[in-house]
Amino acid sequence: MKASLTLGKVSNFIGLGFFTTLKDLFTGKLEKEDFKNLLRKFIVPLASILLFFLLWHLGAKSLYNIEAEYKIEKALQDQGQVAADALTACIASGESSCQPNTLPSPSQVWDSFQSLLRDHNIISADKAAFAEKTATLNAKRIADGKDAIVYTGRPSFVDQIFRSLQTVFAGFLLALFIAVPLGIFIGLSPTLKSAFNWFIQIFKPVSPVVWYLLVFMIVKTLLIGSADDSSFTISFISVGLCSMWATLVNTAMGVSSVDKDYINVAKVLKLGTFQKIFKVVLPSSLPLIFTGLKITLSVAWMVLIAIELLAQSPGLGLFVWEEFQNGANDSNAKIIVAMFVIGIIGFLLDRLMLTIQNWVSFDKTDAI
Repeated sequence: MKASLTLGKVSNFIGLGFFTTLKDLFTGKLEKEDFKNLLRKFIVPLASILLFFLLWHLGAKSLYNIEAEYKIEKALQDQGQVAADALTACIASGESSCQPNTLPSPSQVWDSFQSLLRDHNIISADKAAFAEKTATLNAKRIADGKDAIVYTGRPSFVDQIFRSLQTVFAGFLLALFIAVPLGIFIGLSPTLKSAFNWFIQIFKPVSPVVWYLLVFMIVKTLLIGSADDSSFTISFISVGLCSMWATLVNTAMGVSSVDKDYINVAKVLKLGTFQKIFKVVLPSSLPLIFTGLKITLSVAWMVLIAIELLAQSPGLGLFVWEEFQNGANDSNAKIIVAMFVIGIIGFLLDRLMLTIQNWVSFDKTDAI
């Protein structure tokens, strides 16, 4: 009932409230406070977005002109007027071979985004054709106890996005399974807190690069002689170890700050250790635990890019590095596309954690 009422309010606001506000605005019946809310919620964000793209366009154009003038001047000094005139004409024609390679404009980034989607469609079609051609052969190989032939072509940009999401969620789950139980036991026991405090304080600030190197040393030894690709394993373990500290600290703080009256009630009811944890300690600690999990997921997504680059794991981190190394005329635009995708996914992950937190959090009004 509560969820349906909330949904009804949202639908009413979107379907009726917004259009009613617009109607009142154009008919001059809009109240002053409603007008302020309209400005704050819709007009100001839209204006800031337009201003951002305008400044980006002007900045890209200015940098383009600076680099173009420098290249023409250098050609004039090194090769003479004829070469400078030829370069000027080439730049004006839009030929990719002589264009300044600087900050791309919004339109160039959009073109690169569409190009990446077209590339994904082509690669997806190639995968489908490969699967169709090898279906009969793979069925026979599997029946004979052999491994199936797999597609080994390059991944598309969309494939790399999904690979990065798989890596970050695997690392997040690893961090959760390590940090939450350990944080509970540290929070319940002052002795364990003293024993682990030095460990947390020393290893919490360690750089993702160092964690990657440590994980690489261990995993490559454990998987020695294996034909499997270890880059995914190294990546998600490194991500998990880098990002688990916020959850560990927040869980320990949440558990240690549980109201002592709740603990005493659990003793009076003669609850076992695990009953006490799941029925008393965890429900009371959930707000702080989820705050830690939100931070952990954000940190995991941030460090993922550097770790994928180091591990050569085919995700967004490797995509950005390869485009930077490539130096093609559209490489900068593709890097900006990846930057927007990374930012948008990071925002959505944060919203996802907030939604889950709202679902599982105890609401006092539910008991009324």
